[in-house]
Amino acid sequence: MRKKTKMAWSVALSAAMAAGLLAGCGSNGGTESTSGSTAASSAKTESSASDTTDTSDRPTYKIATVRWTDTWPTDFLKEGVMKEIEDKMNINIDWQVYYNSDWSEQKSLLLASGDLPDAFLGSICLTQADMAQNKSAFLDLTDLIEKDMPNLKAAFEADPELKAVCTSRDGRIYSLPKKLPLRPKVCGDVMCINQEWLDNLGLETPKTYKELEEVLVKFATEDADGDGDPTNEIGITNAASSGLLSGDLRHILSPFGTMVSRDGNYMGLNGEGKPVFMPMEENYKEAVKWMRQLWEEGVVDPEYFTQDGSMQTAKQQADGGSQVGLIFGWTADAQVGPNVNQFKTLEAVEGYDGNHYVEAATNYLDISDRELMISKDCKDPDTLLKWADEFYTDLASLQTFYGSVGSQITDNGDGTYNVDVPSDGSSLDTSAWSNSLRDFGPKYMNEDFYDKVSLPEDQATVSNWPMMQSMRNTLILRKTVDSRWFSIPTKTFPESRQSEPISINM
Repeated sequence: MRKKTKMAWSVALSAAMAAGLLAGCGSNGGTESTSGSTAASSAKTESSASDTTDTSDRPTYKIATVRWTDTWPTDFLKEGVMKEIEDKMNINIDWQVYYNSDWSEQKSLLLASGDLPDAFLGSICLTQADMAQNKSAFLDLTDLIEKDMPNLKAAFEADPELKAVCTSRDGRIYSLPKKLPLRPKVCGDVMCINQEWLDNLGLETPKTYKELEEVLVKFATEDADGDGDPTNEIGITNAASSGLLSGDLRHILSPFGTMVSRDGNYMGLNGEGKPVFMPMEENYKEAVKWMRQLWEEGVVDPEYFTQDGSMQTAKQQADGGSQVGLIFGWTADAQVGPNVNQFKTLEAVEGYDGNHYVEAATNYLDISDRELMISKDCKDPDTLLKWADEFYTDLASLQTFYGSVGSQITDNGDGTYNVDVPSDGSSLDTSAWSNSLRDFGPKYMNEDFYDKVSLPEDQATVSNWPMMQSMRNTLILRKTVDSRWFSIPTKTFPESRQSEPISINM
């Protein structure tokens, strides 16, 4: 790989930091997103061709939702549990499906037009800033929840944080929340290393960050893929975005304890458990020095700071084998697609201070608001909220997270359920995204229901906490020796507390 000068590295890193920090200052807690799918430029309406039931006399609600990629099917929206709830409430849902790659532009046009659907489903649709700037376009749901949503009210009582996350500064509720079920206690992205390249070069799996560096240098400077050309391999790659720096702090730089909140504010916890602005910390500075060293050693993709997501994906999912040695994500198959069998999950390496650092962003990733927003154009919000309340049951939440009973889940007839091994050979995570709302939409499962659900053995850990690893015959736990690094909870404070001073020790 080509080496760059120290000046080039300094300019590139400074530009990335400036863009990232400016974006962080303007963040309003919106959903972190990626792009790169070849998405349709407009919404498409989902309908079920196989359903011959006459539902023409039912009221119809238009609901907009956003999918990460158009490679995942959307048939499930009109089948299984989704159709069951629709039929139970005697309504029709006209799904307006958008894709994340062009949603930003489509969203701006939609909000500016004033011609809104009856509702938006999924926190991927609208950020907190969108809601604040268009507050008059959405209904206050506070009193309607009290009247129409007994399941959600019960969830509020069982888990007060669920209500807190969706309560606005004025004490009112303008969107419905969710809490993802059956989640790992330590959750976040993991490193996955190219095992095929390790084998080709006769290298052992790295256990420390220094060993990782040595492996990455060999990946980038030797013929790791065995094609006879030692210059076409990439150690690590990325895509230019406002979140590039914060992502690196949780990914490649994590051995330096630089875990930051996913809220885009570059806040983390120091060794004493106190909140800090990470770029001011000494371990951050050491991490930047190490990243610069990786650049000078040819490990970092020369297009790391300039390419878009589609270029990154093309390298990771290249025909004939991935061009990249180390990747980061919830699962490997989500990043490298057909090249997934080249990779294995890399256990958290020993960091600069002897600790193993992993992300524990459960409060950010598992609980959120903005899972259903109802516009003021909706003629009968009561019925729509009664429909949404059906999602706040244990069984419905299981099905909207993994897929419907009868296709992705087996009902054992005794009150217990098995989540089935995907029949298409994909990971459980990919299958769930293809057959359910997965991370989006209203849902809440009582924890005593967890023991009634069994996951495939190679995709679950003790106590049925899933570790969504894509290497289907290998389970490597996300381990932590030092568990102090937890994301700072994101909370919305009432107006009465907005003027209180906040002190952060730098």
